[in-house]
Parts: sequence; C-alpha cells; structure tokens
Amino acid sequence: MLDTFKSISLSHKTAPLRVRELIALNEEEAKRLMLRLRDFFGLSDLLVVSTCNRTEVYYAFEQDLNADIARLLLIEKGLTDMDQYLPYFQFFNAHTDAVKHLFEVCVGLHSQVVGDMQIPNQVKQSYQWSADLDMAGPFLHRLMHTIFFTNKRVAQETAFRDGAASVSYAAVDLIDELVGDNQNPNVLVVGLGEIGADVCMNLDARNMKNITLCNRTQAKTESLAQKHGFRIADFANLTDEIRRADVIISSVMRNEPLITPALLEKLNVLTYKYFIDLSMPRSVDAAVEQIPGVLVYNIDHIRNRADEALNQRLASIPQVEAIVAQAVAEFGDWSKEMVVSPTINKLKNALEQIRKDEIARHMKHLTADESEKVEKITRGIMQKIIKLPVLQLKAACKRGEAETLIDVLNDLFDLEKQSADEHRQLH
Repeated sequence: MLDTFKSISLSHKTAPLRVRELIALNEEEAKRLMLRLRDFFGLSDLLVVSTCNRTEVYYAFEQDLNADIARLLLIEKGLTDMDQYLPYFQFFNAHTDAVKHLFEVCVGLHSQVVGDMQIPNQVKQSYQWSADLDMAGPFLHRLMHTIFFTNKRVAQETAFRDGAASVSYAAVDLIDELVGDNQNPNVLVVGLGEIGADVCMNLDARNMKNITLCNRTQAKTESLAQKHGFRIADFANLTDEIRRADVIISSVMRNEPLITPALLEKLNVLTYKYFIDLSMPRSVDAAVEQIPGVLVYNIDHIRNRADEALNQRLASIPQVEAIVAQAVAEFGDWSKEMVVSPTINKLKNALEQIRKDEIARHMKHLTADESEKVEKITRGIMQKIIKLPVLQLKAACKRGEAETLIDVLNDLFDLEKQSADEHRQLH
C-alpha cells in the first residue's frame, strides 16, 4: 500500500450548495457505489464520505483512478453531463496528500465551521460502511484508528472544539444554558431556510426529542421532519404552538417582525419562555420582552457567542496542524514499514527453521530439563541475531532504501526458496 492512497473530493470549498445537493450520497447510494468500484476496479481499501458539505472517495490502488471514479459517481447520481460537474472535483493523486487531507477533514480543519464536532462521527459511520462490505484492509484499519486517536488528542490538548462556532450551533448550545434542569424542553423551530435546516441538524445531533417544526412551505417541513423524526405544526396554529413551547427559534425571512406583542397578547406565561431570533431583519419584535417571563436573544447575541468561540478555534489551528503533521509522519513510517514486514517474517521463519533443525539433531540425547534450557537459550540467540537486521530494514524504509536491503537479505538467506518450501508444506 506504499504510495498508493488517493482521493477525490467535492466540498463547500469547490462547489456551491446546488451542486453538493445533487452529488450527496445516502447510505444505500454510498454502499452501491462502493460495490460498483470493487466490481469495476477490484478496490479493497475504500472509504466513501458524504455529508451536507462534502462527498469524497478514498482508495488504495497502484493506478490513478480519480477521474474514472468521479465519472462513475456522476453516473450513479444520474448526472451524465460530465464536463459540467467534473471541474467541481479536487483530485489528490499523491499518497501523502490524500492521507493528510483525510486527517485534516476528520479533525475539522476543512469544515465550513472549523472544528465541527459532527464530522468525526460522520467519518466513523463511513468507515463502518467499509467494514460492513469487507472493504477495509489492514492499511485502512490502521489509518482510521490513527485518525481517531489524533482526533482525541486535538479535543484533549487544544481549544479547537471549545464553544459554539456557528450561529445555528450557538443557538442550540444556548438552549442547554437556558433550560437548565429541563433536559427535554419543548422547542419550536419557525422558518426552515438554510439556517433553520442547520438548526434542525444541530438539535438532532444533541438528541433533543421534543422538537416541533413550523413553516409556511409544507413540503420543506415534511422533508426535514421525516429526516430528523420531528413533529410538524400547522403555520396557522403558530400562537398555540408558541404557547406550548419552552424555546422558540425563529429564522423567518420577512421585512417586519412575525412574532409581536399583539400575536402573544393572550399568552399566559407561568414559566420562562425563550425566543432565539436568528433572522435578519429581526422576526421577533424586541417589545415582546416586556411580557413577564419572556426573554429574547437576537442574532447579535448569538453571533457574539459564535465569534468568540470561532476566534478561540482559529487561534488553535497551528497547534492542531502540528498534531496532525506528527500523526501523518508516524503513519507514513508505519506504511513504509509494511513493505518490509513480509521480508522480516520470512527472515524470522528461515532462522527459526535453522534453529529447529539443529536442535532436532541433538534432542534425543538430552533430558527434558536440558531440552527446555537449550530451547530457551537458542530462542534468545535467534532474537538477538534478528534484532539488528530488523532495525536496519526499518531505518532503510525511512531513507527510501528498503528494496536494496530486501534483495541482499533474500540472497543471503535464500528467502524466496524458504517461502516456496513453506508454501508446499502447507499444501
């Protein structure tokens, strides 16, 4: 697998939302694409990542299949006008570039909101698909576990995951502070444009259960409610829905406020009711805060929270990049050593065979106690003999000179013959 890892990527950095939506894959589509790639090209180490912000394919193969994989993905999505969509893809042809890109994606360096905590879970899900289809070999297993360990280091050693760095995430984060002990507040989301849909995604990620969606466009409401398992309310019953809600998040796009003192005049507030207004211009009239028990948080409050967290995260980027660079380098050393591991095993087997043959010649003259001592001594000698060649092989890997040393060891110990003899004995 040395120098064979490659990737194609279509993300918010290379393509607008309308294109990303067309190419995004659900679980069934992702698995179907993976099976197609296995059948067409014989790929074994394969990872398909698809979120609202990116669709990417990672694979290990000698040849560069990036353009072919992008075309096959487009065909799977029914997009036959290749020339229109291929320019939106970014191709990583070099092994180290593809490995580094996957590390950076997984820790959140390339997320729309840097440090996004959802991406590690989404990549874990993609890895599970690979495992389910038996398309994750030793290389991919080692790579993913190294990435997950790196991700843990980033969370523990830096401020990269601290605070709520997007407006929609900050709004949902605020709910926890506002409702306190009420772990399952009734949350009403009014308006389901891009921000409203993002709020729904963050509410779902927090595993909040009592969520109601209210929007003028019924089709959009039904789509999001089905996706996240939320309740639907009729827009005509807005006042009643506000009455039953603990928290109201509004992101309605209109020129004048939707939620006004007049709308709420019959509202009998016995406990606190919180309005989080993410609209611009504002959709919650500031005057509603004069109603006893009503508190309003506008877009500026939320943005200030998000900006503060974002600045903390941005300041942590150099530290995160250093952790990633160290992990990529260590993984690079391991993947290079994969090249010499068959030779190391052959050498160990060859020496072990010599040891066994020599002991067998003398064993019949020894007592059980003497045999045990001879066994222990000869094993120790063999381990000491093999230690230096193994260290030399691993050092040669880092220098890119492993092939020469492999050839020397093969000639010295006739390892190819040894390997062929073992194969014959097994069969």
